[in-house]
Amino acid sequence: MTKAVQKITLSPSRDIPFNKLVLSQSNVRRVKAGVSIEQLAESIAQRTLLQSLSVRAVVDPDGNETGMFEVPAGGRRYRALELLVKQKRMSRTQAVPCVVREGGLAEDDSMAENDERVGLHPLDQFRAFQTLRDLGMSEEDIAARHFVNPAIVKQRLRLASVSPKLHDVYAEDGMTLEQLMAFSVTADHARQEQVWENLSRSGYDEPYQIRRMLTENTVRGSDRRAQFVGLDAYQQAGGGVLRDLFEHDDGGWLQDIVLLDRLVIENSKPKLRRLLPRAGSGSQSP
Repeated sequence: MTKAVQKITLSPSRDIPFNKLVLSQSNVRRVKAGVSIEQLAESIAQRTLLQSLSVRAVVDPDGNETGMFEVPAGGRRYRALELLVKQKRMSRTQAVPCVVREGGLAEDDSMAENDERVGLHPLDQFRAFQTLRDLGMSEEDIAARHFVNPAIVKQRLRLASVSPKLHDVYAEDGMTLEQLMAFSVTADHARQEQVWENLSRSGYDEPYQIRRMLTENTVRGSDRRAQFVGLDAYQQAGGGVLRDLFEHDDGGWLQDIVLLDRLVIENSKPKLRRLLPRAGSGSQSP
C-alpha cells in the first residue's frame, strides 16, 4: 500500500509593531565585519522591507507569551529598521511583516536562513542592470540605488551587451568571467561568436588572445598615426573606436584604418605648405 505523503504546514505571518520586536541571542551571525547596516537601511527607505523577519514569541518563566517577539533570523534587517527609527525616518510602532515560528530551534532557523541564501549569478546581475536601463533608469540612478560606483554599472552593462550565445556558454561554466570581459571589447556579436568558435577549438583561449583576435584589424590608440591625428578628430570624422572597460587600453583601438590614413595625409598637407615657401626662399639669390 502506498504511504501517504505528509503535507507540510507553513508558519503563519503577521504584522508586528517594531517596538514589540527584540534581537534574539540565538542569531548565529555574530561577526559584523563586511555587514553594512547603513546600506540596507537606505535600501529599505527606498523600497520598504522586501523580506519578512523570522520571529518567535518571547515567553515568561511559566511559558506564557509576553507580547514581545525575538528575531533569531533577520538580525541585519532588524538593525537596519532600528537605525531608521533612530534617524526618525520610521515610527517605533511601524508594523513589520514577520513569519512567526513555533517548534524547532531558533539557532537552527538562523543558520538555515544564512546557509540557504544564494546570491545572484553575475550574468543575472548584468541582465538585471540592462533591464533597469531599458526601463529608463540612467547609469547614475542604477548606481545610486544599488550602492555601487557608476563605473561598475557601465562595466556590467557592457558585459550584458555580449552575444547571447556567449552568455549561454558562460552560464554553463563554459567560459570564465575574464574571457567574457575580453569579448566585451567589441559589440559585433558575429565576430565574438566566430572568435570563440576558433579559439575554443584550438585551446588558445586566454583573455589576451581573445582581445588580440578581436582587434587584429585595428590600430592602437597609441599608434603614431592616431597620436598625430588625435582621437577626437578621428571620431568627429566618423571613425569608430573599440574600448576596453576592464583593462588599460592605451586609448583603445581605431577601427577605420583607411579613414585614419586619409586624415594623416590631410593633416600633413598644411605642414608641407608651410615648409615649402621657406625652402623656396632659401634657394633664391640675394
